[in-house]
Amino acid sequence: MISNQHKEIAQWAMQFALKNGCQAARVSIITGNNNSFEYRNQQLDKLHQSSENKLYIELFTDNRYGTFSTNRIDKDGLEAFIKEGIISTKYLAQDTFRQLPSPERYYKSQGSDLDLYDKSFDKISTEDKLNITQQAVEEIYGSDPRIISISSAYDDGVGGEYMIASNGFEAESFDSAFNLTVEVALKTEGDARAESCWFDSSIYWNDLKKKGIGQNALERALRKIGQTKVKSGKYDMLLDNTTSSRLLSPILGALYGTALQQKNSFLLDKLGKQIASDKLTIRDTPHMARSFGARWFDGEGVATQDRTIIENGILNMYFIDTYNSLKMGIAPTIASPSIIQLNLGNKNHDQLLHSIQKGIWVTGFNGGNSNPTTGDFSFGVEGFLIENGVISTPISEMNITGNILSLWNNLEEIGNDPRNSSPWRLPSLLFSNVNFSGL
Repeated sequence: MISNQHKEIAQWAMQFALKNGCQAARVSIITGNNNSFEYRNQQLDKLHQSSENKLYIELFTDNRYGTFSTNRIDKDGLEAFIKEGIISTKYLAQDTFRQLPSPERYYKSQGSDLDLYDKSFDKISTEDKLNITQQAVEEIYGSDPRIISISSAYDDGVGGEYMIASNGFEAESFDSAFNLTVEVALKTEGDARAESCWFDSSIYWNDLKKKGIGQNALERALRKIGQTKVKSGKYDMLLDNTTSSRLLSPILGALYGTALQQKNSFLLDKLGKQIASDKLTIRDTPHMARSFGARWFDGEGVATQDRTIIENGILNMYFIDTYNSLKMGIAPTIASPSIIQLNLGNKNHDQLLHSIQKGIWVTGFNGGNSNPTTGDFSFGVEGFLIENGVISTPISEMNITGNILSLWNNLEEIGNDPRNSSPWRLPSLLFSNVNFSGL
Protein backbone atom coordinates (compact mmCIF):
# COMPACT_ATOMS: atom_id res chain seq x y z
CA MET A 1 0.00 0.00 0.00
CA ILE A 2 1.00 3.62 -0.40
CA SER A 3 2.03 4.98 3.00
CA ASN A 4 0.31 7.95 4.55
CA GLN A 5 3.66 9.72 4.50
CA HIS A 6 3.91 9.36 0.72
CA LYS A 7 0.32 10.55 0.30
CA GLU A 8 1.06 13.62 2.40
CA ILE A 9 4.13 14.38 0.28
CA ALA A 10 2.09 14.08 -2.93
CA GLN A 11 -0.52 16.46 -1.55
CA TRP A 12 2.17 18.87 -0.40
CA ALA A 13 3.92 18.71 -3.82
CA MET A 14 0.70 19.58 -5.61
CA GLN A 15 0.03 22.56 -3.33
CA PHE A 16 3.64 23.69 -3.60
CA ALA A 17 3.38 23.71 -7.41
CA LEU A 18 0.17 25.75 -7.27
CA LYS A 19 1.74 28.30 -4.92
CA ASN A 20 4.76 28.71 -7.20
CA GLY A 21 3.15 29.59 -10.50
CA CYS A 22 1.07 26.63 -11.71
CA GLN A 23 -2.61 26.97 -12.48
CA ALA A 24 -3.10 23.18 -12.19
CA ALA A 25 -1.09 20.11 -11.26
CA ARG A 26 -1.36 16.35 -11.05
CA VAL A 27 0.92 14.21 -8.89
CA SER A 28 1.42 10.43 -8.78
CA ILE A 29 3.52 8.41 -6.40
CA ILE A 30 4.36 4.90 -7.58
CA THR A 31 5.91 2.20 -5.42
CA GLY A 32 6.94 -1.31 -6.34
CA ASN A 33 8.85 -4.41 -5.31
CA ASN A 34 10.04 -6.97 -7.86
CA ASN A 35 11.84 -10.31 -7.79
CA SER A 36 13.18 -12.33 -10.69
CA PHE A 37 15.11 -15.60 -10.96
CA GLU A 38 16.36 -17.56 -13.91
CA TYR A 39 17.66 -21.11 -14.23
CA ARG A 40 19.62 -22.16 -17.28
CA ASN A 41 19.62 -25.93 -17.42
CA GLN A 42 20.19 -26.86 -13.76
CA GLN A 43 22.14 -23.80 -12.67
CA LEU A 44 20.79 -20.62 -11.13
CA ASP A 45 21.78 -18.04 -13.73
CA LYS A 46 20.21 -14.84 -12.41
CA LEU A 47 18.74 -13.50 -9.22
CA HIS A 48 17.44 -9.96 -9.06
CA GLN A 49 15.44 -8.09 -6.45
CA SER A 50 14.50 -4.42 -6.63
CA SER A 51 12.23 -1.80 -5.16
CA GLU A 52 11.27 1.63 -6.41
CA ASN A 53 9.61 4.79 -5.22
CA LYS A 54 8.94 7.47 -7.81
CA LEU A 55 7.09 10.73 -7.90
CA TYR A 56 5.64 12.00 -11.18
CA ILE A 57 4.36 15.55 -11.39
CA GLU A 58 2.51 17.19 -14.27
CA LEU A 59 2.64 20.97 -14.33
CA PHE A 60 0.12 23.20 -16.11
CA THR A 61 1.38 26.76 -16.14
CA ASP A 62 0.54 29.70 -18.40
CA ASN A 63 -0.99 27.37 -21.03
CA ARG A 64 2.16 25.28 -21.04
CA TYR A 65 2.60 21.69 -19.90
CA GLY A 66 5.55 19.79 -18.48
CA THR A 67 5.97 16.42 -16.82
CA PHE A 68 8.83 15.43 -14.51
CA SER A 69 9.80 12.47 -12.35
CA THR A 70 12.18 11.80 -9.48
CA ASN A 71 12.96 9.03 -7.01
CA ARG A 72 13.67 11.57 -4.26
CA ILE A 73 10.45 11.69 -2.29
CA ASP A 74 11.26 14.18 0.43
CA LYS A 75 10.24 17.79 0.77
CA ASP A 76 13.78 19.17 0.87
CA GLY A 77 14.70 17.62 -2.46
CA LEU A 78 11.31 18.27 -4.04
CA GLU A 79 11.23 22.02 -3.45
CA ALA A 80 14.11 22.73 -5.83
CA PHE A 81 12.96 19.97 -8.20
CA ILE A 82 9.47 21.45 -8.60
CA LYS A 83 10.70 25.03 -8.89
CA GLU A 84 13.13 24.03 -11.63
CA GLY A 85 10.34 22.11 -13.36
CA ILE A 86 8.12 25.17 -13.39
CA ILE A 87 10.92 27.33 -14.82
CA SER A 88 11.61 24.73 -17.53
CA THR A 89 7.92 24.42 -18.40
CA LYS A 90 7.64 28.16 -18.99
CA TYR A 91 10.19 27.84 -21.81
CA LEU A 92 7.92 25.46 -23.72
CA ALA A 93 5.50 26.52 -26.45
CA GLN A 94 1.95 27.25 -25.40
CA ASP A 95 -0.56 24.46 -25.87
CA THR A 96 -4.04 25.44 -24.71
CA PHE A 97 -5.33 21.90 -25.21
CA ARG A 98 -3.27 20.57 -22.31
CA GLN A 99 -5.82 20.49 -19.50
CA LEU A 100 -6.96 18.25 -16.68
CA PRO A 101 -10.18 16.29 -17.30
CA SER A 102 -13.49 17.79 -16.25
CA PRO A 103 -14.06 16.83 -12.58
CA GLU A 104 -17.39 15.12 -13.33
CA ARG A 105 -15.52 12.50 -15.38
CA TYR A 106 -13.28 11.46 -12.48
CA TYR A 107 -13.57 8.16 -10.65
CA LYS A 108 -15.11 8.58 -7.21
CA SER A 109 -14.35 5.75 -4.85
CA GLN A 110 -17.23 3.66 -3.57
CA GLY A 111 -14.97 1.57 -1.38
CA SER A 112 -15.19 -1.46 -3.69
CA ASP A 113 -12.20 -3.75 -4.21
CA LEU A 114 -11.23 -5.39 -7.51
CA ASP A 115 -9.21 -8.04 -5.62
CA LEU A 116 -5.95 -7.37 -7.48
CA TYR A 117 -3.53 -7.85 -4.59
CA ASP A 118 -2.41 -11.14 -3.07
CA LYS A 119 -2.02 -10.40 0.63
CA SER A 120 0.29 -13.41 0.98
CA PHE A 121 2.89 -11.76 -1.30
CA ASP A 122 5.37 -10.95 1.48
CA LYS A 123 4.94 -14.38 3.08
CA ILE A 124 6.04 -16.38 0.02
CA SER A 125 9.63 -17.42 0.62
CA THR A 126 12.47 -16.95 -1.84
CA GLU A 127 13.10 -20.68 -1.47
CA ASP A 128 9.60 -21.51 -2.73
CA LYS A 129 10.08 -19.22 -5.73
CA LEU A 130 13.46 -20.74 -6.54
CA ASN A 131 12.03 -24.23 -6.20
CA ILE A 132 9.29 -23.78 -8.79
CA THR A 133 11.78 -22.13 -11.17
CA GLN A 134 14.17 -25.06 -10.81
CA GLN A 135 11.41 -27.67 -11.01
CA ALA A 136 10.16 -26.15 -14.26
CA VAL A 137 13.51 -27.13 -15.80
CA GLU A 138 13.85 -30.47 -14.07
CA GLU A 139 10.47 -31.76 -15.26
CA ILE A 140 11.94 -32.08 -18.78
CA TYR A 141 15.73 -32.01 -18.21
CA GLY A 142 17.35 -35.07 -19.79
CA SER A 143 14.04 -36.30 -21.20
CA ASP A 144 15.12 -35.97 -24.85
CA PRO A 145 18.66 -36.17 -26.29
CA ARG A 146 17.89 -33.37 -28.74
CA ILE A 147 17.53 -30.79 -25.98
CA ILE A 148 20.34 -28.22 -26.19
CA SER A 149 19.20 -25.89 -23.46
CA ILE A 150 16.34 -25.19 -21.11
CA SER A 151 15.81 -21.94 -19.29
CA SER A 152 13.11 -21.09 -16.82
CA ALA A 153 12.34 -17.60 -15.56
CA TYR A 154 10.20 -16.59 -12.62
CA ASP A 155 9.28 -13.04 -11.74
CA ASP A 156 6.80 -11.36 -9.50
CA GLY A 157 5.94 -7.89 -8.43
CA VAL A 158 3.68 -5.81 -6.27
CA GLY A 159 2.99 -2.18 -6.99
CA GLY A 160 0.87 0.71 -5.90
CA GLU A 161 -0.07 4.14 -7.23
CA TYR A 162 -1.54 7.16 -5.51
CA MET A 163 -2.75 9.96 -7.77
CA ILE A 164 -4.07 13.39 -6.90
CA ALA A 165 -5.08 16.29 -9.16
CA SER A 166 -5.69 19.90 -8.26
CA ASN A 167 -9.27 19.94 -9.59
CA GLY A 168 -10.58 17.28 -7.27
CA PHE A 169 -9.29 13.81 -8.12
CA GLU A 170 -7.77 11.49 -5.51
CA ALA A 171 -7.47 7.70 -5.65
CA GLU A 172 -5.05 4.83 -5.27
CA SER A 173 -4.59 1.34 -6.68
CA PHE A 174 -2.54 -1.68 -5.68
CA ASP A 175 -1.85 -4.99 -7.44
CA SER A 176 0.37 -8.06 -7.61
CA ALA A 177 1.52 -10.42 -10.37
CA PHE A 178 3.34 -13.75 -10.68
CA ASN A 179 4.87 -15.16 -13.90
CA LEU A 180 6.62 -18.39 -14.85
CA THR A 181 8.14 -19.04 -18.30
CA VAL A 182 10.14 -21.92 -19.82
CA GLU A 183 12.11 -21.81 -23.07
CA VAL A 184 13.48 -24.90 -24.82
CA ALA A 185 15.94 -25.21 -27.72
CA LEU A 186 16.42 -28.47 -29.66
CA LYS A 187 19.23 -29.61 -31.94
CA THR A 188 17.92 -30.78 -35.29
CA GLU A 189 19.46 -31.69 -38.63
CA GLY A 190 21.97 -29.18 -39.97
CA ASP A 191 22.39 -25.92 -38.11
CA ALA A 192 18.70 -25.37 -37.51
CA ARG A 193 17.21 -25.20 -34.03
CA ALA A 194 13.65 -25.86 -32.99
CA GLU A 195 12.79 -23.43 -30.19
CA SER A 196 9.65 -22.68 -28.27
CA CYS A 197 8.36 -21.47 -24.91
CA TRP A 198 5.35 -21.65 -22.63
CA PHE A 199 4.26 -19.50 -19.72
CA ASP A 200 1.63 -18.73 -17.16
CA SER A 201 0.70 -15.59 -15.24
CA SER A 202 -1.60 -14.90 -12.32
CA ILE A 203 -2.51 -12.23 -9.82
CA TYR A 204 -2.50 -14.72 -6.93
CA TRP A 205 0.36 -17.10 -6.10
CA ASN A 206 -2.00 -20.03 -5.58
CA ASP A 207 -3.48 -19.53 -9.06
CA LEU A 208 -0.10 -19.73 -10.83
CA LYS A 209 0.38 -23.00 -12.73
CA LYS A 210 3.64 -24.31 -11.34
CA LYS A 211 3.77 -27.65 -13.15
CA GLY A 212 3.49 -28.56 -16.82
CA ILE A 213 5.00 -25.31 -18.13
CA GLY A 214 8.24 -27.04 -19.13
CA GLN A 215 6.42 -29.99 -20.68
CA ASN A 216 4.26 -27.68 -22.80
CA ALA A 217 7.33 -25.77 -23.98
CA LEU A 218 9.08 -29.02 -24.96
CA GLU A 219 6.06 -30.36 -26.83
CA ARG A 220 5.75 -27.12 -28.78
CA ALA A 221 9.44 -27.25 -29.69
CA LEU A 222 9.27 -30.91 -30.77
CA ARG A 223 6.40 -30.15 -33.12
CA LYS A 224 8.62 -27.64 -34.95
CA ILE A 225 11.23 -30.21 -36.03
CA GLY A 226 11.40 -30.34 -39.83
CA GLN A 227 10.03 -26.87 -40.47
CA THR A 228 9.95 -25.90 -44.13
CA LYS A 229 8.14 -23.65 -46.58
CA VAL A 230 5.02 -24.75 -48.42
CA LYS A 231 3.52 -23.55 -51.67
CA SER A 232 2.38 -19.94 -51.82
CA GLY A 233 -1.34 -19.32 -52.07
CA LYS A 234 -4.50 -18.47 -50.21
CA TYR A 235 -5.19 -20.56 -47.14
CA ASP A 236 -7.52 -20.54 -44.18
CA MET A 237 -5.55 -19.24 -41.19
CA LEU A 238 -6.03 -20.41 -37.62
CA LEU A 239 -4.56 -18.29 -34.81
CA ASP A 240 -4.44 -19.91 -31.38
CA ASN A 241 -5.10 -17.90 -28.24
CA THR A 242 -1.40 -17.15 -27.77
CA THR A 243 -1.05 -15.41 -31.14
CA SER A 244 -4.43 -13.74 -31.76
CA SER A 245 -3.31 -10.45 -30.23
CA ARG A 246 -0.72 -9.89 -32.98
CA LEU A 247 -3.41 -9.21 -35.57
CA LEU A 248 -5.83 -7.44 -33.25
CA SER A 249 -3.27 -4.87 -32.09
CA PRO A 250 -3.28 -2.91 -35.41
CA ILE A 251 -7.06 -2.49 -35.07
CA LEU A 252 -6.89 -1.22 -31.49
CA GLY A 253 -3.82 0.93 -32.21
CA ALA A 254 -5.73 2.71 -34.97
CA LEU A 255 -8.42 3.75 -32.46
CA TYR A 256 -6.22 5.98 -30.30
CA GLY A 257 -6.78 9.73 -30.36
CA THR A 258 -3.14 10.48 -31.10
CA ALA A 259 -3.20 8.39 -34.30
CA LEU A 260 -6.53 9.88 -35.36
CA GLN A 261 -5.54 13.47 -34.64
CA GLN A 262 -2.34 13.04 -36.67
CA LYS A 263 -4.33 11.32 -39.46
CA ASN A 264 -2.12 8.29 -39.01
CA SER A 265 -4.94 5.78 -38.69
CA PHE A 266 -6.64 3.55 -41.25
CA LEU A 267 -9.79 3.82 -39.09
CA LEU A 268 -10.11 7.59 -39.46
CA ASP A 269 -13.76 8.58 -40.13
CA LYS A 270 -14.91 4.97 -39.69
CA LEU A 271 -17.09 5.52 -36.61
CA GLY A 272 -20.47 3.84 -37.10
CA LYS A 273 -19.25 1.95 -40.16
CA GLN A 274 -18.69 -1.74 -40.84
CA ILE A 275 -14.96 -2.44 -40.48
CA ALA A 276 -14.93 -6.20 -39.84
CA SER A 277 -16.98 -9.37 -40.11
CA ASP A 278 -20.34 -9.22 -38.34
CA LYS A 279 -19.01 -12.07 -36.19
CA LEU A 280 -16.67 -9.65 -34.41
CA THR A 281 -17.82 -7.95 -31.22
CA ILE A 282 -15.13 -6.50 -28.95
CA ARG A 283 -15.93 -5.30 -25.44
CA ASP A 284 -13.92 -3.46 -22.79
CA THR A 285 -14.83 -4.85 -19.36
CA PRO A 286 -12.62 -3.02 -16.83
CA HIS A 287 -14.32 -4.09 -13.58
CA MET A 288 -13.68 -7.84 -13.67
CA ALA A 289 -12.36 -8.69 -10.22
CA ARG A 290 -9.09 -10.62 -9.87
CA SER A 291 -8.22 -10.02 -13.53
CA PHE A 292 -5.20 -8.53 -15.27
CA GLY A 293 -6.09 -5.11 -16.63
CA ALA A 294 -8.92 -4.45 -14.20
CA ARG A 295 -9.10 -0.86 -12.95
CA TRP A 296 -11.49 1.79 -11.72
CA PHE A 297 -9.78 4.69 -13.51
CA ASP A 298 -7.38 5.35 -16.37
CA GLY A 299 -4.09 7.26 -16.38
CA GLU A 300 -5.94 10.57 -16.20
CA GLY A 301 -8.17 9.53 -13.30
CA VAL A 302 -11.22 9.22 -15.57
CA ALA A 303 -13.68 6.57 -14.40
CA THR A 304 -13.72 3.41 -16.49
CA GLN A 305 -16.90 1.65 -17.56
CA ASP A 306 -18.02 -1.26 -19.68
CA ARG A 307 -17.96 -0.31 -23.36
CA THR A 308 -18.58 -2.05 -26.66
CA ILE A 309 -15.74 -1.07 -28.99
CA ILE A 310 -16.90 -2.98 -32.06
CA GLU A 311 -20.37 -4.52 -32.32
CA ASN A 312 -21.11 -7.07 -35.04
CA GLY A 313 -18.26 -5.58 -37.06
CA ILE A 314 -19.42 -1.95 -36.66
CA LEU A 315 -17.01 0.50 -35.01
CA ASN A 316 -18.63 2.06 -31.94
CA MET A 317 -15.91 4.18 -30.33
CA TYR A 318 -12.40 5.62 -30.33
CA PHE A 319 -10.02 5.96 -27.37
CA ILE A 320 -10.05 9.72 -26.88
CA ASP A 321 -8.23 11.29 -23.92
CA THR A 322 -8.73 14.84 -22.71
CA TYR A 323 -5.92 16.36 -24.77
CA ASN A 324 -6.98 14.86 -28.09
CA SER A 325 -10.67 15.53 -27.45
CA LEU A 326 -9.92 19.24 -27.10
CA LYS A 327 -7.55 19.24 -30.04
CA MET A 328 -10.03 17.44 -32.30
CA GLY A 329 -13.13 19.18 -30.98
CA ILE A 330 -14.91 15.94 -30.09
CA ALA A 331 -16.19 14.37 -26.88
CA PRO A 332 -13.67 12.37 -24.81
CA THR A 333 -14.19 8.68 -24.07
CA ILE A 334 -11.32 6.92 -22.27
CA ALA A 335 -7.56 7.10 -22.79
CA SER A 336 -7.11 3.34 -23.36
CA PRO A 337 -8.94 0.02 -22.97
CA SER A 338 -8.62 -2.14 -19.86
CA ILE A 339 -9.76 -5.75 -20.38
CA ILE A 340 -10.48 -6.74 -23.96
CA GLN A 341 -12.97 -9.53 -24.57
CA LEU A 342 -14.61 -10.94 -27.69
CA ASN A 343 -18.06 -12.49 -27.95
CA LEU A 344 -17.15 -16.17 -28.11
CA GLY A 345 -18.16 -18.90 -30.51
CA ASN A 346 -18.91 -22.53 -29.64
CA LYS A 347 -15.72 -24.31 -30.77
CA ASN A 348 -12.35 -24.71 -29.09
CA HIS A 349 -9.01 -24.64 -30.90
CA ASP A 350 -8.98 -28.32 -31.80
CA GLN A 351 -12.53 -28.23 -33.15
CA LEU A 352 -11.67 -25.25 -35.33
CA LEU A 353 -8.56 -27.00 -36.59
CA HIS A 354 -10.45 -30.17 -37.48
CA SER A 355 -12.92 -28.12 -39.54
CA ILE A 356 -10.19 -26.83 -41.89
CA GLN A 357 -9.65 -28.57 -45.21
CA LYS A 358 -6.66 -26.52 -46.40
CA GLY A 359 -5.13 -24.06 -44.00
CA ILE A 360 -2.25 -23.02 -41.82
CA TRP A 361 -2.19 -22.88 -38.04
CA VAL A 362 -0.01 -19.89 -37.18
CA THR A 363 1.79 -20.44 -33.86
CA GLY A 364 4.21 -17.53 -34.00
CA PHE A 365 5.14 -14.29 -35.74
CA ASN A 366 8.68 -13.46 -36.84
CA GLY A 367 9.00 -9.77 -37.61
CA GLY A 368 7.07 -7.74 -40.11
CA ASN A 369 4.89 -4.68 -39.74
CA SER A 370 1.55 -3.05 -40.39
CA ASN A 371 1.18 0.38 -41.98
CA PRO A 372 -0.90 2.44 -39.48
CA THR A 373 -2.22 4.77 -42.20
CA THR A 374 -3.33 2.22 -44.79
CA GLY A 375 -3.64 -0.99 -42.79
CA ASP A 376 -1.46 -2.90 -45.25
CA PHE A 377 0.63 -5.55 -43.50
CA SER A 378 3.35 -8.11 -44.01
CA PHE A 379 4.29 -10.50 -41.21
CA GLY A 380 6.67 -13.42 -41.01
CA VAL A 381 4.98 -16.51 -39.59
CA GLU A 382 5.61 -20.06 -38.48
CA GLY A 383 3.21 -22.86 -37.71
CA PHE A 384 1.72 -25.96 -39.32
CA LEU A 385 0.04 -26.88 -42.57
CA ILE A 386 -3.44 -28.31 -42.05
CA GLU A 387 -4.85 -30.78 -44.56
CA ASN A 388 -8.31 -32.28 -44.21
CA GLY A 389 -8.51 -31.31 -40.55
CA VAL A 390 -5.15 -32.83 -39.64
CA ILE A 391 -1.81 -31.18 -38.82
CA SER A 392 0.82 -32.20 -41.36
CA THR A 393 3.96 -30.19 -42.16
CA PRO A 394 5.59 -27.75 -39.71
CA ILE A 395 6.32 -24.51 -41.57
CA SER A 396 8.58 -21.48 -41.16
CA GLU A 397 10.06 -18.64 -43.21
CA MET A 398 6.70 -17.74 -44.70
CA ASN A 399 4.86 -14.42 -44.82
CA ILE A 400 1.27 -13.33 -44.69
CA THR A 401 0.36 -10.15 -46.56
CA GLY A 402 -2.78 -8.12 -47.09
CA ASN A 403 -4.83 -5.40 -45.46
CA ILE A 404 -6.02 -5.46 -41.86
CA LEU A 405 -9.58 -4.46 -42.75
CA SER A 406 -9.84 -7.11 -45.48
CA LEU A 407 -8.41 -9.68 -43.09
CA TRP A 408 -10.95 -8.98 -40.34
CA ASN A 409 -13.79 -8.96 -42.86
CA ASN A 410 -12.71 -12.52 -43.64
CA LEU A 411 -13.06 -13.62 -40.01
CA GLU A 412 -14.94 -16.92 -40.24
CA GLU A 413 -15.18 -18.20 -36.66
CA ILE A 414 -14.26 -17.19 -33.12
CA GLY A 415 -13.25 -19.84 -30.63
CA ASN A 416 -14.47 -20.34 -27.07
CA ASP A 417 -11.01 -20.65 -25.49
CA PRO A 418 -9.74 -17.24 -24.33
CA ARG A 419 -6.46 -17.16 -22.44
CA ASN A 420 -7.36 -15.38 -19.21
CA SER A 421 -3.84 -14.62 -17.97
CA SER A 422 -3.73 -11.41 -20.01
CA PRO A 423 -5.69 -8.13 -20.20
CA TRP A 424 -6.54 -9.18 -23.78
CA ARG A 425 -8.68 -12.27 -23.26
CA LEU A 426 -8.58 -13.51 -26.82
CA PRO A 427 -9.63 -16.94 -28.11
CA SER A 428 -8.55 -18.85 -31.20
CA LEU A 429 -9.56 -17.13 -34.44
CA LEU A 430 -10.19 -18.58 -37.90
CA PHE A 431 -9.80 -16.45 -41.05
CA SER A 432 -10.39 -17.40 -44.69
CA ASN A 433 -8.51 -16.49 -47.90
CA VAL A 434 -5.30 -15.26 -46.28
CA ASN A 435 -2.40 -14.74 -48.67
CA PHE A 436 0.65 -16.83 -47.67
CA SER A 437 3.93 -16.55 -49.55
CA GLY A 438 6.50 -19.34 -49.33
CA LEU A 439 7.70 -21.49 -52.21
